[in-house]
Amino acid sequence: MKPPAFAYHRPRSLADALDVLARLGAEAKVLAGGQSLVPLMSMRLAAPAALVDVNHVPGLDSVEVTADRVVVGALARHSRVEHDPEAYDAVPLLRRALLLVAHPTIRNRGTTVGSLVHGDPAAEMPAVLCLLDGFVTLRSASGSRDVPADAFFTGPMESDVRPGELAVSATFRRPPAGSRSSFLEVSRRHGDYAVCGVGAVVSDGTARVALIGVGAGPVLVPLDEPDDPDRVAAAVDAAIEPEDDIHATADYRRHLAQVLTRRALAEVS
Repeated sequence: MKPPAFAYHRPRSLADALDVLARLGAEAKVLAGGQSLVPLMSMRLAAPAALVDVNHVPGLDSVEVTADRVVVGALARHSRVEHDPEAYDAVPLLRRALLLVAHPTIRNRGTTVGSLVHGDPAAEMPAVLCLLDGFVTLRSASGSRDVPADAFFTGPMESDVRPGELAVSATFRRPPAGSRSSFLEVSRRHGDYAVCGVGAVVSDGTARVALIGVGAGPVLVPLDEPDDPDRVAAAVDAAIEPEDDIHATADYRRHLAQVLTRRALAEVS
């Protein structure tokens, strides 16, 4: 299928991009990697009146590593983040999760920030942002704001990006020294969206897990006693709200959530 007609804008600076977005408002969608947006348009599940292609805006493709965080720019491709040695040393969970994102061809073009904005409940990167107490920086013609992960994902395929705003970066905080992490998932085929997935970070005898595919977005569950399997299972079961679909029943997803959580915690113990 072909997408419906749309206007195309290709700004050459951040200021120009923000000006176009301010003028078009809710009629516009931002095109970065396009690995989610373009298929949706081709299937006519999305029909924006205009696309604002930010691929020619300089300065948005950086991956910056500091003493306490990794900051990923809006045009940094998944593969760039995946293969960045400094980002891996600072936050190993980034690479562990990115290796599960689709296929190398998709990761060569898709962007990490774009995946966050898309907000798919089965996507890996929203879970990583939640686990690491990250935030997304949004810019508009009138200013900027940082939105923490727990407020950024507002529903299935929905995020807190307002008309006229551009997500310019995502910040992943470095976990405490000595922390260990894991990311596991089950999918019908490698590279498909997860039927269920679990990311885990363990530090100083406590743990946090973030689950995907079992709610309207990533589900963050703190675990004060990660060595007690019964308490872990109860905490996970109380937090998730899986639904039946063509890929799996809600009961199967509940089962996977508990099994994968136990495995992820055992992997980092």
